[in-house]
Amino acid sequence: MTQLTKTSVPQNTSSCCAPSDIKQTEVREAVREHYAERARTSTSCCGSNTLYDESLISNVPAEISDFTLGCGDPITMANLKEGETVLDLGSGGGLDCFLAAQRVGASGKVIGVDMTAEMLAKARANATKMKATNVEFREGYLEALPAEDSRVDGVISNCVINLSPDKPQVFREVYRALKHGGRISVSDIVTNGEMNPLVAKGMEAWAACVAGALDMKEYVSGLTDAGFTDVRVQPKDKTQNFLSALPVGVPFSATITARKI
Repeated sequence: MTQLTKTSVPQNTSSCCAPSDIKQTEVREAVREHYAERARTSTSCCGSNTLYDESLISNVPAEISDFTLGCGDPITMANLKEGETVLDLGSGGGLDCFLAAQRVGASGKVIGVDMTAEMLAKARANATKMKATNVEFREGYLEALPAEDSRVDGVISNCVINLSPDKPQVFREVYRALKHGGRISVSDIVTNGEMNPLVAKGMEAWAACVAGALDMKEYVSGLTDAGFTDVRVQPKDKTQNFLSALPVGVPFSATITARKI
């Protein structure tokens, strides 16, 4: 299995934030409008529900499971347990929240956070359709999570952290919200080496999960700097030769896991 761990990663000095010629507010507004339009038109991306095993989504209506903006399956790797509290970063239409809710049961709780009003409205409507009483959706930014300190057992996210213009602050906020012993399970877009500047140029590329993608080494060092341990980045394609065959700087989907001790 090909994976990158904390112990194998040298320090990386490149920035995890928006390029100096792109203001963070501009990135945020471009991302917000991009996903507001997807919410209005119910337009998915990245393979729709083919991201998930059929057994995972079998109890979710097709109109909900068919709308996803993710790049992987963070639920299976999260190892969620009955009664736990889960925080979903960038919850979109709510699909991952509903899947997590099935795992934590009626005694557990799932909190979805999104900054886009249209997505929140869609997610809340979906929660009503699902009769999901253990799911709540809150408006907020990943860089300032609407969550109390040390109250969350698990944090999940699906192709959203790459959209943040200030990823180190996101990592610090996740660490703050997690209980000691809590863990994260994130599907995200990363690169193996520095991305080609031509690929990463422009707001459209950022909103499409390309321009904001971190080098996988930088993702590990960013989480480690925030205080996490056992940080691992594992390509969604788990073949041994995946990374060696991938051109330098090309974005790909990966699962990132870590723990707060």
